[in-house]
Amino acid sequence: MPYQPLKISTEKPVLSWADHDLASAEMQMAKNVASLPFVYKHVALMPDVHLGKGALVGSVIATEDAVIPAAVGVDIGCGMAAIKTPYQAAQLEGKLKQIRSEIEATIPVGFEQNKEADKMVTNWQNWRNFKDLHKGVQKLEGKALKQMGSLGGGNHFIEVCLDTENQIWLMLHSGSRHIGNKLAQCHIGTAKKLAKLANLSLPDPDLAYFVPGTDEFAAYWRDLQWAQNYARFNRDVMMKRFKQIIDKHLGGGKPTKPLLSVNCHHNYAEKELHFGKEVYVTRKGAVRAREEDYGIIPGSMGTKSYIVKGKGNHDSYCSCSHGAGRLMSRTKAKKAYTLDDLIEQTEGVECRKDRGVLDEIPGAYKPIEKVINQQSDLVEVVATLKQVLCVKG
Repeated sequence: MPYQPLKISTEKPVLSWADHDLASAEMQMAKNVASLPFVYKHVALMPDVHLGKGALVGSVIATEDAVIPAAVGVDIGCGMAAIKTPYQAAQLEGKLKQIRSEIEATIPVGFEQNKEADKMVTNWQNWRNFKDLHKGVQKLEGKALKQMGSLGGGNHFIEVCLDTENQIWLMLHSGSRHIGNKLAQCHIGTAKKLAKLANLSLPDPDLAYFVPGTDEFAAYWRDLQWAQNYARFNRDVMMKRFKQIIDKHLGGGKPTKPLLSVNCHHNYAEKELHFGKEVYVTRKGAVRAREEDYGIIPGSMGTKSYIVKGKGNHDSYCSCSHGAGRLMSRTKAKKAYTLDDLIEQTEGVECRKDRGVLDEIPGAYKPIEKVINQQSDLVEVVATLKQVLCVKG
């Protein structure tokens, strides 16, 4: 389905790929962003769009002379990684429980961190730039080292999936952990202070921004790139450990070569060329989908996920959705569903089935198939996956 322009009067139009009307709070948020003077051409909303902080989750905002740190969000560089393995579904027979417990023992989840940083982590080149980061995080280097290669909480997950050919895929979702969150908060605080000092009249304090050419912009952009690199490498570290467990159980410990590897951000900002101009593109819950770009659009812990290839649609700033998108808040999901619902909705998946993950029940998310159908002009589906094992953060 191609986009529909939202019926709002703003400086710049808002093009929406969602097939539903936005609620009034969502409409207001779209309006707020589109009325900013530095927004370029238009704002693009993906099919999984929903309420966020300052800007909608599932929005792509191109700007000419500004970047909004709260629009990038606090989980800088959050995204997905997936690999297609040479293994077949039959090889998992009777091994899922054991594999799950080994993943949980090898990759820290929730607030946990590694006891020690391994060699792959300590060899990461970007540690040498840590001293240049914001002074507010300088005491966190030890924590950042130990959290590299850990999953985090919320909707982060690790999954073993099968495609329609019964081929095994490994997939995970994670970001820049505590260090990314702290960096984001430091800079969002600075942006808000500057806006106050300059008496800026913003439609929402969370839309405070930095302007290129200033020290504050340079500091944020440097820290942003560092945190995005941290997030990507964090996924690489976890995927390596995850793959070693699978190779041990299914390949007798012999390392295998992935048939396809994908690692993509969905909360980040980059400088890109669009409509002949270099602009800052903020994807808040959206994946880059230029021609030949591979992306991952996951469902929830009991539904399908999709590996996609971009079509380079310029109206969406070459972007696509980052998942199914929440239908209801975590609090609402806990009230609306029972443990029995969770057990029923995750039938056939080796995963936690307790109250601690009730807010992640599939019913709390939009139907993923519908979300995929709404972006056929943005991506083509390369593989359809269904999980058989899920470790939640």
